[in-house]
Amino acid sequence: MERSERYALQDLRHFCHMAFLTVGASEETAEAASRSMMHGTTLGVDSHGVRLLPHYLMALQGGRLNRTPQLRKAGGFGAVEVLDGDNAQGALPTFRAMDRAVELAASFGLGAVSIRNSSHFGPAGAYSLAAAQKGFIGVTFCNSDSFVRLHDGAMRFHGTNPIAVAVPAGAGDPWLLDMATSAIPYNRVQLYQSLGVDLPEGVASDAQGVDTLDPHQSDMLAPLGGAFGFKGAALAGVVEIFSAVLSGMTLSFDIAPMGGPDFSTPRAMGAFVLALNPDAFLERPRFEAGMARYMETLRSSPPREGHRVMAPGDREWQVAAQRRAEGVTLDPATLAGFTEWADRLGIPMVRVRESR
Repeated sequence: MERSERYALQDLRHFCHMAFLTVGASEETAEAASRSMMHGTTLGVDSHGVRLLPHYLMALQGGRLNRTPQLRKAGGFGAVEVLDGDNAQGALPTFRAMDRAVELAASFGLGAVSIRNSSHFGPAGAYSLAAAQKGFIGVTFCNSDSFVRLHDGAMRFHGTNPIAVAVPAGAGDPWLLDMATSAIPYNRVQLYQSLGVDLPEGVASDAQGVDTLDPHQSDMLAPLGGAFGFKGAALAGVVEIFSAVLSGMTLSFDIAPMGGPDFSTPRAMGAFVLALNPDAFLERPRFEAGMARYMETLRSSPPREGHRVMAPGDREWQVAAQRRAEGVTLDPATLAGFTEWADRLGIPMVRVRESR
């Protein structure tokens, strides 16, 4: 039987936090970056979980990311604000922006914050969920460097350009959508490379735009939608406009590649968050009753044979419960990266909870 090592979530978070501090990042940066990555690892979004730690450490050490950023309000009026992230690791300005959007929504019914001079922020769902946990509807957009072709296109055009929406559902877990507008996220390709697993059909192309199952031959991703990929490409355009055009930041095809080789120059990325206050639209009990009716009917609707109907987020909550109880395994590339950075920084390697 293949040996499998499992790590407790709290130990992974502690290791990430310690690594950020040791590389010289501020406490606020370490906390926000660790929080966003642990959202991914806890909920089973491993492509955007702790596997990103070595990349962020390299970007902080190289100067692409500001280790001690000074975030500031850069514009806006009423329920709208603009936040300058000062080239921080992207989680810090995005959590800060969503907190501010929630404050604005408490006063105005909605709050929108455009983020400038940010960077890769990991799982978009972490920020929308932060709003839902406070009783607000949260929406998050962010573009990224080009890796996704247009429908029928043969060049990298959009980034994976995620959309995340989280809606509070009374005493239950929130309704949570966190999706790339590509067929799969690029980090999933890297995860498959590490695991030695073939890609699904129709999700990636080689440098000539020909579909491939080999993650090592993947040069670009397909837009969401398969034969109807024009819909995914258009959704990516929505994210592009809200994230980059509205913030005055870099369009996907002009963003320096995430993987380098330049890790010293900031990438000037934008993002956008929105919070909506249900209380501004109707009485909270009616809102919660509507969500309860919707979720109950959705989950109890007849499934296809051999399948189960789930609400957005249901799989993630199940994975989170299991991982909190049993810990999590790390893919080989992530484990190697952790070991390398532990040696480089002179910090204890995250301890193994158990081996099976």
